[in-house]
Amino acid sequence: MDLPESQVESFIVKLWTETASGGGGAQRVKWHGQITHVSGGTRCYFKDLDEIKLFIEPYLAEMGVQVGGRWRLRHWLRRLSIHLD
Repeated sequence: MDLPESQVESFIVKLWTETASGGGGAQRVKWHGQITHVSGGTRCYFKDLDEIKLFIEPYLAEMGVQVGGRWRLRHWLRRLSIHLD
Protein backbone atom coordinates (compact mmCIF):
# COMPACT_ATOMS: atom_id res chain seq x y z
CA MET A 1 0.00 0.00 0.00
CA ASP A 2 1.61 3.27 -1.11
CA LEU A 3 0.74 6.28 1.03
CA PRO A 4 1.76 9.89 0.49
CA GLU A 5 4.87 10.73 2.55
CA SER A 6 2.83 13.26 4.57
CA GLN A 7 0.88 10.30 6.02
CA VAL A 8 3.90 8.13 6.86
CA GLU A 9 6.22 8.12 9.88
CA SER A 10 9.06 5.62 10.10
CA PHE A 11 10.82 4.38 13.22
CA ILE A 12 13.69 1.98 13.87
CA VAL A 13 13.43 -0.10 17.05
CA LYS A 14 16.52 -1.92 18.35
CA LEU A 15 16.47 -4.38 21.26
CA TRP A 16 19.40 -6.08 23.02
CA THR A 17 20.13 -7.98 26.21
CA GLU A 18 22.83 -7.68 28.85
CA THR A 19 23.76 -10.30 31.40
CA ALA A 20 24.30 -9.12 34.97
CA SER A 21 25.33 -11.01 38.08
CA GLY A 22 22.55 -11.38 40.59
CA GLY A 23 22.59 -12.43 44.23
CA GLY A 24 24.10 -15.84 44.94
CA GLY A 25 26.05 -15.89 41.68
CA ALA A 26 22.89 -16.17 39.55
CA GLN A 27 22.94 -14.52 36.13
CA ARG A 28 20.13 -12.11 35.24
CA VAL A 29 19.33 -11.05 31.72
CA LYS A 30 18.18 -7.45 31.35
CA TRP A 31 16.93 -6.10 28.05
CA HIS A 32 17.30 -2.59 26.71
CA GLY A 33 16.06 -0.82 23.63
CA GLN A 34 16.35 2.23 21.45
CA ILE A 35 13.85 3.83 19.09
CA THR A 36 14.75 6.37 16.43
CA HIS A 37 12.45 8.57 14.36
CA VAL A 38 13.91 8.11 10.90
CA SER A 39 13.23 11.48 9.28
CA GLY A 40 13.91 13.62 12.38
CA GLY A 41 16.72 11.60 13.93
CA THR A 42 15.22 11.91 17.43
CA ARG A 43 16.29 8.96 19.58
CA CYS A 44 15.16 7.50 22.90
CA TYR A 45 16.63 4.69 24.98
CA PHE A 46 14.23 2.61 27.05
CA LYS A 47 13.88 -0.34 29.41
CA ASP A 48 10.08 -0.55 29.25
CA LEU A 49 8.04 -1.31 26.14
CA ASP A 50 5.48 1.35 27.11
CA GLU A 51 8.13 3.95 26.32
CA ILE A 52 7.93 2.96 22.63
CA LYS A 53 4.28 4.00 22.67
CA LEU A 54 5.11 7.25 24.48
CA PHE A 55 7.73 8.04 21.86
CA ILE A 56 5.50 7.34 18.84
CA GLU A 57 2.21 8.89 20.00
CA PRO A 58 3.22 12.57 19.51
CA TYR A 59 3.95 11.80 15.86
CA LEU A 60 0.55 10.13 15.53
CA ALA A 61 -1.12 13.15 17.12
CA GLU A 62 0.55 15.42 14.56
CA MET A 63 -0.97 13.23 11.85
CA GLY A 64 -4.43 13.72 13.36
CA VAL A 65 -4.71 10.44 15.26
CA GLN A 66 -6.60 10.96 18.53
CA VAL A 67 -4.74 9.90 21.65
CA GLY A 68 -6.40 9.43 25.03
CA GLY A 69 -6.23 11.80 27.99
CA ARG A 70 -4.30 9.32 30.11
CA TRP A 71 -1.54 9.34 27.49
CA ARG A 72 -1.36 13.13 27.57
CA LEU A 73 -0.85 13.12 31.35
CA ARG A 74 1.85 10.43 31.19
CA HIS A 75 3.58 12.21 28.32
CA TRP A 76 3.54 15.52 30.21
CA LEU A 77 4.93 13.87 33.37
CA ARG A 78 7.65 12.14 31.37
CA ARG A 79 8.71 15.37 29.67
CA LEU A 80 8.71 17.12 33.05
CA SER A 81 10.97 14.46 34.57
CA ILE A 82 13.41 14.75 31.63
CA HIS A 83 13.73 18.50 32.20
CA LEU A 84 14.27 18.02 35.96
CA ASP A 85 17.16 15.56 35.51
